[in-house]
Order: sequence, then structure tokens, then C-alpha cells
Amino acid sequence: MTKRASPFKQTRWSLDDLFPSSESPAFKQALEDQEKVVREFEGLRSELTDSISSPHFLEIVAKLEELHKLRSRIGAYAELWFAEDTQNQAAQTLVGRLQQMDADIENRILFFSLWWKEIPDSVANRLLEASGDYQYWLERIRTLKPFTLSEAEEKIINIKDVTGMQALVTLYDSITNRFTFKVKVGGKEKEMTRGEIMSYVFQPDPNLRAGAYQELYRVYANEGPILGQMYQTLARDWRNEEINLRGFKTPIAARNLFNDIPDDVINTLLGVCRQNVGVFQRYFKVKAKWLGIPRLRRYDIYAPVAKSSKQYKFEVAANMVLDAFEQYDPQFAEMAVRVFQKNHLDSEVRKGKQSGAFCADIIPGLTPWVLVNYNNQAEDVATLAHELGHSIHDMLTSHHTAFTAHPCLPLAETASTFGEMMLVDKLLKEESDEGVRRDMLFKQVSDSYATIMRQAFFSMFEQQAHDLIHQGAAVDDLSKAYFENLKTQFGDSIELGDEFQWEWVSIPHFYHTPFYVYAYSFGQLLVLALYQQYKQEGDAFKPRYRQILSAGGSEAPASLLKTAGIDIHRAEFWQGGFDVIKDLVSQLEAMPVKE
Repeated sequence: MTKRASPFKQTRWSLDDLFPSSESPAFKQALEDQEKVVREFEGLRSELTDSISSPHFLEIVAKLEELHKLRSRIGAYAELWFAEDTQNQAAQTLVGRLQQMDADIENRILFFSLWWKEIPDSVANRLLEASGDYQYWLERIRTLKPFTLSEAEEKIINIKDVTGMQALVTLYDSITNRFTFKVKVGGKEKEMTRGEIMSYVFQPDPNLRAGAYQELYRVYANEGPILGQMYQTLARDWRNEEINLRGFKTPIAARNLFNDIPDDVINTLLGVCRQNVGVFQRYFKVKAKWLGIPRLRRYDIYAPVAKSSKQYKFEVAANMVLDAFEQYDPQFAEMAVRVFQKNHLDSEVRKGKQSGAFCADIIPGLTPWVLVNYNNQAEDVATLAHELGHSIHDMLTSHHTAFTAHPCLPLAETASTFGEMMLVDKLLKEESDEGVRRDMLFKQVSDSYATIMRQAFFSMFEQQAHDLIHQGAAVDDLSKAYFENLKTQFGDSIELGDEFQWEWVSIPHFYHTPFYVYAYSFGQLLVLALYQQYKQEGDAFKPRYRQILSAGGSEAPASLLKTAGIDIHRAEFWQGGFDVIKDLVSQLEAMPVKE
């Protein structure tokens, strides 16, 4: 493997490639430039006519893209500054200020999308023929025509979101990221962040696992009524806008159209998931045998089956991930290294830092920023591979416009999940610790559960919760519905503690991006199919995979995936992913359980 210049250290990221600070001359100049471009764009309104020439139309679109890039850099700086410390009042204030500014800008440039949706098909087709890489983005705007309101109404929605939905989401983050948790470890009580406490659910000690989960949901349950009310308000806001005003048939239909995934595809996907609950229930029963207990508790789902508590220092983990990428394609490793070299990775664990992990792709050509909370566990190594996989995906799309570079949500999970699978393959080949190897074999199925079935049932709960809230359900009613959701998912394979009824208020995606989560199920089942092709075809597969990643958001997902021989409308395709998992579970069932 390639020797890398210097060891990788856990660090706080640098935002200097965006701006040195919110008070810097560069940031203030960007705000001035943004206002200047908005005014210039507003001056072009009268030139948008049915007779506009294709070259002039593209000049106007390019001006809009220039503005989009400016707004993305400015907004990303505020969001990333807030993510690194959600208790930073200056960052909180800047986020709120920019949200208000963005709403004003959206209203001032709204005339373009409204005009584009309303022009005759003959005019649109003429302009689309000459639109190059902008074409798919422009086509997507026109699909929203049936759900678009008048200019005045659209402006009101943009304004109300600032002090409504967006403000609630920021408040949710501020409240939950200040939570601290206390767990006894080695006889001593330790105070920790969510990222730190979650590392204990992967530990061999069953009492420690139980204590971590119980403390986690004790804290969330204490604030559950307030967090639940926030969710109710967000769900009502979503229904008011997407169904009552825009006319979508169901709450999830709005997300599906945004993702350019037909409703029937998602219905089929979730239906196949429901039909396969028994696959993972079999897995949980096998795992109980390996753990030497009659039935798994919910606390034990991610327990190691061997008494291995091996930890991975950050430097080791980083090199493991990069080596796995390099074995597949050296260029993939080079792109991931860029995140480290640019100091765009925040891997430290700190109080106030946003929990979880994400990759932020700002604009084409700018190295993405990655946030993880690294705790030296095998799971953290996989998370690092996942998020760096996102960054590779984003860099592969940098030749597209700012409007067509980023893939839709379901396809956005492709490279990240593929990256995890590359890491697992490498570790299985090279790991000499028998306990770790056995754990990893179980982990393949465990990860499939977490990414497919868990997320699918999250999505089913979201749909049910939005309907229940519309019918007047209280927060406690939502908790009961969520608990029933868990019972259906686990059947008799899992013993559930009552505290898990509050798990739903701890899921940020429910608040941040309604109906996002099915993207994980979609992406994981898709990657199982792609990875099987890779294992069968070897190097012949690689150009096709790169083509899928490099397309970004420049093509409809269904047509793009046809290049890989995948028809997402067919239940058989989704079942194929479960068949792979079934085979893994059968292998585990056939393994002799060691005393």
C-alpha cells in the first residue's frame, strides 16, 4: 500500500476554505457579492419571454448558478460552525440570520422557476435541447408545476419557514446536543456525550449495554413531551404545506417527487421489507444462542458475539479505510486522503458537538467536509468509511453544474455503503483475531439490519405518525405507536424494554428531513446488488459503477440504474437483496456454537 506522509490525528476541522470567520473581510465581501448578484438577477426578469434565445437563456441560468454557489458557501459555513458546537450562540445567531436572508433571496428570485414552469412545452423543449448539463435540473423543476402556488403564496411559505420549521429544527438540535448522560463504567460514574454513550452498546458487558440504553432514553424521555410536541408541529407544518396547499396525495409523496422516485417504487420497497421481517428475526435468534441467552434483549442487538473488545486508534482506522479504498481503486483513496489533507474532517468527541456523522458537499470542486464522533470502536471505523465514501461520491461528480452534481437521497447512500463493504472485505481477509473475525461476520448481517429493516420501519412509523397527528394523536399516542412498530419488527425474537417507546424522539432525521430514512434501505439493497456484480465480474464492473457515481444528480435514478441492469419497479429486485442476507443468516445458523 502507498505510504502516507504523516500520521492521521483526531482533530477539529478547519472552515478556512470557506471563510476564516464570520467577522472576516472575506465573509463580509461574500455577503456583499451575494446581494450584488441577486440585484443583477432581478434585473433580468423582463428578459424572460417565450422568444428568448437559447444562449441568452443559458446566461441567465449561469447567473443563477453563480448565486447558488455563493449562497451555498455562506450557508455551509454557518451550518458547519454550528455543527462543531451547537451551544455556540454566535453560530446559532448566524444560522438564524442567514435563514432569514435566504428566505428573502428565495422570494426575490422566485420569478425564474415560476416562469419556467408556466411557459409552453414547445418553448421549454427548444431551450432544453441547448441546456447541456442543466437539462435534468430544468426538467425536474417543470415536474413540480402541478404543486406550485402563486408567487405571493410561495413567498409567504418561504418567510414562515424561517420562524417556523427551520427555527424548530435548530431548537431541537440545540436542546438534544446539550444532553449529557451518566453511566457507571468500572465502578465509576462517567459523564458523556451521546456519541460516547453509544459506543457502549457495542461492548461485551451486557450490564453496560443495558445501562447505556436505559440512560440514553431516560434523558430523552425526560424531555420527550417537549420534543414530541416539536415533532407534532413539524408534521402539521408539512401537511399544511405539502397536502393542504400544494395538493400532494400523501405526506411522503412530496419527498418521493423531490427524489424523483415514483410512489409505487417506495411502496414496493417497503412492502418487500415488511414481508422479510422473519429474516432478521432468525438472525436475532441465532445471535441469542451465541450469546448464551434464551432471547435477545433490545440492548443486545449490537453486542459482540465474542469477548473481543479490540479498539482501533484513529490513525490505524484511517489507514485501514484508505487501504480498503486503494485496493479497489487508487484514485478513490487519493480523493479520500484529500479530506484529511484539507483538514476538512472533524473526528473529535466534544460536548456540544453535533452527534452522529455526516458528509457536507458544498459546491463542485470544493473538497467536502466530514463530521464523525470517533470513539475507537469497530463501528466507528465503519462510520469513517461510510462518510469518506460520501466524499468520494461528491468528488466524482465535480464536473457537473452546482444544480446537477449532488445525487438524489436514495442514490446518495450508494458510495458510502459500498465503501463500508470494501472495508469489511479487507478486514475479513487480514484480521487475525478470531473473536474480531467472528464479530465481523455477524456485523455484516447486523449492519444490514440497521441500514435496511430498521430504516424501513422508521419510514413506516413516519407515515403512521403523520397520519396520527393529523387525527389528533397526543405525544404518548405516538410513543405507543412506535412501540407497536418495534413489536411488529422484532416479533418474538427480541425482549423490549419500555424505555424504547421514546426512541423516536431521538432520531434527528425525523425532524431535519421528513421521509429521508427510506434512502438507507434503498441504498443498502441497491449496493448489495451492485457488490454482488462486483464480486462476480471484478474489474469489468468498475467502469459501470464509476458511471453511476459520476452521474450525480444529472439523470433520473431509474434510467441511470438501468445501466447496471437494475429495475427498481420490480419487487424481485428488492427481494434479491434480502436473498443475499438470507444466505448469510443460513451460514450463521449452520455454524457450530462454541461453548
